[in-house]
Amino acid sequence: MQSRLDFFGSPLAGKILRHINSASKIASESGLPTATQELVKIRASQINGCGFCTDMHTKDAAAAGETQLRLNLVAAWREAKVFTEAERAALELAEEGTRLADAAGGVTDEVWANAAKHYDEEQLVALVSLIAIINAYNRINVINQQPAGDYRPGQFG
Repeated sequence: MQSRLDFFGSPLAGKILRHINSASKIASESGLPTATQELVKIRASQINGCGFCTDMHTKDAAAAGETQLRLNLVAAWREAKVFTEAERAALELAEEGTRLADAAGGVTDEVWANAAKHYDEEQLVALVSLIAIINAYNRINVINQQPAGDYRPGQFG
C-alpha cells in the first residue's frame, strides 16, 4: 500500500500536524494514566480501521510496559477481565465518542456518569480531548491510506 499524499513531507501538513501534536502533548500531560491513554487511542483506531495508529499505539503501549495479553484484548474489552473499572469506563467513553454517527444521541448520560465516577474534571477534559484528537489522526490516516507496520516506538518524539 502506498499513501495518497506524502503527509510527512508536506510543509502544510507539517504545520497542521504540529498543532494537533501540541494539543495531544498537552492532553497527555494531564495526569490521566498513560495506560488509559494508550488503550483509548488503540480502541478508537481499531473502530476507525486506522492501521497506522493501531500499529503506533500498540507499539508505544508495549514499549511503556503494557502486556501483550491486554493489548490482544482491547477489541474485546467488554468480555475481558484484565481491565480496571476505570479503564473500562474510558474505553466505553472512547467507543461512544468515536461512534457518534451510530448513536443518535451521542455519548449517553450513563456512560458519561460512569467515566465521571473514575476521573476528575481535568482528567475528563484530557480524555475527551484525546478521543477527539485520535479520531482526527485516524481520519487523516484512513483518508490518506497511510500504510501501517513500520512504526518504531518514539519515532515521532
